Amino acid sequence: MPSTIRLHRVLKAPPERVYRAFTDADALCKWLPPNGFTARIHEFSAKVGGGYRMSFTNFTTGGAHFFRAEYLELVPNERIVHTDQFEDPNLPGKMTVTIILKKVSCGTEISIVQAGVPDVIPEEGCYLGWQESLAQLAQLADPEIPDA
Repeated sequence: MPSTIRLHRVLKAPPERVYRAFTDADALCKWLPPNGFTARIHEFSAKVGGGYRMSFTNFTTGGAHFFRAEYLELVPNERIVHTDQFEDPNLPGKMTVTIILKKVSCGTEISIVQAGVPDVIPEEGCYLGWQESLAQLAQLADPEIPDA
């Protein structure tokens, strides 16, 4: 039975910057792949009905896996809903990811629900990957760096 992953994190960055990190191709390549992986965007359209095709490459082995995301809902700085589907037939099904951003006194509260994770992916591995990705998101989005 597919599992559901629930995550919660608070970042120092304002919701606008966090939202942009979820909807910008270059930003996704920087923070989304878990440790030990690189990422490449092959197609990208940040609009409802659009989405992206992305690959993660294992830096150790060179093996890659591809997946597609389709944006179902985009509410700037507040909410993103998209599907994820692996291109590997051994990872069947379509996952739905809901990201809620809430402005809080110290930055942005992020709540993520990833539903429909294929049985072949261990829940603890999914949580570990998300934790690594969200730590990288904080490193990207939290700093307030002005243009010189």
